[in-house]
Formats: sequence, C-alpha cells, structure tokens
Amino acid sequence: MTADPTGQRFHLRGPRSSAEITQVGAALRALTVDGVDLVPPYPDDVPTPAASGVVLVPWPNRIRDGRYTFDGDDLQLAISEPKFGNASHGLLRFGTYQPLDHSDERLVLGADVVPQTGYPFHLRTRVTYTLRPDGLHVEHHVENVGAKPAPVALGVHPYLQIGGVATEDLVVRSTGTTTLVLDERNIPIDEVPVAGANDLRGGRRLGDATLDNGYRGLERDAEGRAHHTLTAPDGRRLDLWQGEGFRWVQVFTTDRYPGQPLAVAIEPMTAPANAFVTGTDLDTLPAGDVLVREWGLRFS
Repeated sequence: MTADPTGQRFHLRGPRSSAEITQVGAALRALTVDGVDLVPPYPDDVPTPAASGVVLVPWPNRIRDGRYTFDGDDLQLAISEPKFGNASHGLLRFGTYQPLDHSDERLVLGADVVPQTGYPFHLRTRVTYTLRPDGLHVEHHVENVGAKPAPVALGVHPYLQIGGVATEDLVVRSTGTTTLVLDERNIPIDEVPVAGANDLRGGRRLGDATLDNGYRGLERDAEGRAHHTLTAPDGRRLDLWQGEGFRWVQVFTTDRYPGQPLAVAIEPMTAPANAFVTGTDLDTLPAGDVLVREWGLRFS
C-alpha cells in the first residue's frame, strides 16, 4: 500500500457539516455544509498542491533571498522557492502534526518549529478545528518555548469554492483599502490605495479577475472580525472571517490547481510578504509568551 503524501487524515462530522484535515501542514482538505462542498478536492496520490489549506508559520508568503536581521543577528533561511530565490510559506508547510485531541466535532493538532538554519528559535504550535453546523472555527496558538524573543508571523492558505458552481461565476468581496505592489519575484515594493481591478470592496466576478494581492485596512465588525465573501449567482454565500491580529489577507487566483480551471485562495495573514525584512506588522514573541489568532468559515 502506498503511503498517503498528506499523512493521516482526520475527519470531523456533525448533523449538517463535515470536514477533513490532513496531518501534513494541518491542512483543511475538505469542508461540507448541507451537502455543498466548500473546498476544491485534489487527487489522493499527490502532495498538498499549491499550499492548499496549510498553516503557514513562522511566516506566510515570501522572504526575499531568505535573508533577514533580527536582534542584531544576520540570518539566512533555506531557499524553498528556487524559481524566485525566496524562502516561502514558513517551516511547517510539509511538517507532520500530531493529534492532541480528537472528537466528532473537534480536532487539536500540534507541531514544533525547532531551532534550525536561519531560524534559531523554538515555537510550540497548536491548531484547533471546531466544526459548526454552518462551517468551521479555527484557533491557532503559537508559544515561544525557547530562551529568547522570536519573530513570528502566521497565515493560512485555504482554497474555497461553492460546490456545483463554476468558480469563475463566483463574486469575491473584500474590504481592503490598500494593496501591495509586487516585483518580478513576488516581493512587495510598494503599498497603494486599491483601485480598478484590485478593488474588491464592491465585488468582482472571479472569471473577470487575476489576483495575487495582499490587502490591509480591512473593515471590521463589532467583534473585530474582517469578512471576505464568495457569492454564487443564486445568492448562496461563503463567508471567511478573520479575527483581530490577522491584519492582512491575500487573495490569489490560479489555473494550476488540479482539476480546476480556476481556483481561489483567501488567506488570512498576521503580516505581509517579506515582513521578516521590513518589520511590517511582524510580531516579536517574548520567551514564554503565547500568540493566539482565530478565523473561520460560514456558509449560508
């Protein structure tokens, strides 16, 4: 029997909803509400494609040249995106998480980021998936168990759909007021007000959009949550919300997701690409402290 490249799969089941989480990357592989699939599937025999659903820690997105300075030390990470010469999507994208607790509607997975080349810090991470009747609640804990402060950013990379509706016919809405301008290596070189094709505040049909944009200045509700929605022509809506501390969102479209002419990822992030270099919204986590962040999905 060939081993599953995404590791053990964990299932959550409720009266109206179900979810599947992979051991590798603690990735959200499937979510169904009232029989509607909300995450695009991919073949059983391939590794997680395009970072689908994975947790990105201790940084999301990219670090130019994998090189940064922290607390007076010059540090060099392994280059995990050779095409552009960047360190990409953190150190646990292909990490193997261990189950800490598992019931019908709740799963807790844990993994350490151990001291290593370019990141001489020790983090203990935990992600808790809780199934809701209309979707999913996700909470992240990142604890600095090392002896010195550590630079930390966190992101997640869920791809989303509304089953039975072509993704190009979905309308994406997001409230970001500024967006990043990228260079040829996908590294930010400027931040500008949204305008034209990258302004998602009024909604944009995905078939008419090409997006790889990081946004901030997100509008928040009374609970401090920012909301991003995908709406089908018949009015059904998938809402991804992100709590305080998730200051940014990346909206990304691609034609390289297996079996999908078009796929969209909506990615909550605490900091933008290259934050280890620029310091933009980068958290410094003191020894012994814990960073807690949450996000979720609701379908209606």
